[in-house]
Amino acid sequence: MTGWISVAGLGPGAEALVTPEVTAALAEATDIVGYIPYVARVAPRPGLVLHPSDNRVELDRAQAALDMARAGRRVVIVSSGDPGVFAMASALFEALETRPDCHDLDIRILPGITAMLAAAARAGAPLGHDFCAINLSDNLKPFAEVERRLRHAAQGGFAMAFYNPRSRSRPHQFARVLEILREECEGARLILFARAVTTPEERIETVTLADATPEMADMRTVVIVGNAATRRVGRWVYTPRSVEGAV
Repeated sequence: MTGWISVAGLGPGAEALVTPEVTAALAEATDIVGYIPYVARVAPRPGLVLHPSDNRVELDRAQAALDMARAGRRVVIVSSGDPGVFAMASALFEALETRPDCHDLDIRILPGITAMLAAAARAGAPLGHDFCAINLSDNLKPFAEVERRLRHAAQGGFAMAFYNPRSRSRPHQFARVLEILREECEGARLILFARAVTTPEERIETVTLADATPEMADMRTVVIVGNAATRRVGRWVYTPRSVEGAV
């Protein structure tokens, strides 16, 4: 049996947003590897082995997947959203650098709908012009680097999407994020809090930066900050595609 690895994005939560390509890979898999809640989204079936693990062992998870594929297993590494956005695709290739014996494996990255795009679609089009995505967690980089990137993005006039804004272990850091934004942006800037988007627990709230509080975000929330031109039209929020002064 020839082994392979697919790194698959399960989308933001709703089953309807899992792509047919990902569904087909899951149907062919012998093994599912991933963070505990993501593996739990895959239905058990005969012949399928589930390998859930903690969210701080990404490289170990990737190495285990390489071992299984090398042994002839058909492995799907699952991520939420898109596997290339703060997820397992990068971890797999980092592990692959140390495994020349696995360079000939059949590896496929199967895209998914990442949370910031699902949240933006729910709100309207807040990412309609130039934007950036920043992971606010300091698990894999110092928080000083988060602050530096955040400040430069705000100064550059980007709309911004924030992943992992606030957790129980670092509740104070999002308060610092809001403080930096208020130093660099006007208080009327629109900020969108999208929690558990596309699931039954979905909650969408749009406020001004002046009215935003740290408690509006948790680890299931994607935060989208508009640029200076982002505005409301009825119940929608959008960022125009044109920039003032363009010829």
